[in-house]
Amino acid sequence: MKLATYKNGTRDGQLVVVSRDLELCVPVSEIAETLQSALDDWGQTAPKLDLVYQDLNRKGAEFAGAAAFEQASCASPLPRSYQWADGSAYVNHVELVRKARGAELPESFWSDPLMYQGGSDSFIGPRDDIPLASESWGIDFEAEIAVITDDTPMGVDAADAAGHIKLLMLVNDVSLRGLIPAELAKGFGFFQSKPSSAFSPVAVTPDELGTFWQDGKVHLPLQSWLNGELFGKPEAGVDMTFSFPEIVAHAAKTRPLGAGAIVGSGTVSNKQDGGPGKPVSMGGLGYSCLAEIRMIETIAQGAPVTSFMKFGDRIAIEMQDRDGHSIFGRIDQQVVQYQAE
Repeated sequence: MKLATYKNGTRDGQLVVVSRDLELCVPVSEIAETLQSALDDWGQTAPKLDLVYQDLNRKGAEFAGAAAFEQASCASPLPRSYQWADGSAYVNHVELVRKARGAELPESFWSDPLMYQGGSDSFIGPRDDIPLASESWGIDFEAEIAVITDDTPMGVDAADAAGHIKLLMLVNDVSLRGLIPAELAKGFGFFQSKPSSAFSPVAVTPDELGTFWQDGKVHLPLQSWLNGELFGKPEAGVDMTFSFPEIVAHAAKTRPLGAGAIVGSGTVSNKQDGGPGKPVSMGGLGYSCLAEIRMIETIAQGAPVTSFMKFGDRIAIEMQDRDGHSIFGRIDQQVVQYQAE
């Protein structure tokens, strides 16, 4: 099943069911006005939404109320949520960050996931501009995958956590690298350095991925384009130290997760031949953020060469199946200078 949220002038938008090929959609207000309300009663709403989904795929444009699906009209599937917890499941990425500044990776990082609690009250849409006040903040994108849970009990183990994963989507977790060091030095974690994130136009149920969803991981490349040039295509199911059920269980260790909680994978990152990855232009799989190529440049040359994003730069993020069909739709955003209203 594929679901999206259309902007309609309200905070939480209008839930629509989207066809498998992302060509058509239909509003489902008679079942649930919003995705959050659907998740609040998922056991009752999911079967009804799935019936609509199956009929829409079978009947196509003849389905009553069906219209062309417009990704540009989408908010993030959850325009706001009660919980946004972003993990760092790809320890290769963390290892590179620390190596670039001459720090060793603690052994515990391989068994105990990193996670921070992000702002969840103002997600931006997948085709919305990214408004920021200064290029000096070190503007970066992070291409990630995230899951949405139903009500998940405190202390759930990974095996049971898998059953609480109801939807998946892509993420652009915008990061301000220039602000991170001073914030972390305070010992209290990210805040100003993590502005509003954006999620893919469509959220999908795990079964939509078929055999590409195995062991709690998505076994497909996550592609990103910077200013129209392919920047990264790492395999999301490779080098993922912690599966989604494991990071959901980590998030729920000391608290329950409410329906609609979003848990992210962190930056998707692959090794190559046992070492750091290479740019796509050099035959590698590239990267899912600018910080990673800058780390590798620092390790190899003593200083980074690649700059962070500037006003006017565009980032696109998408995942396709092996036949080239988009699964979640496309995040496509431009960085712009923030203007106070």
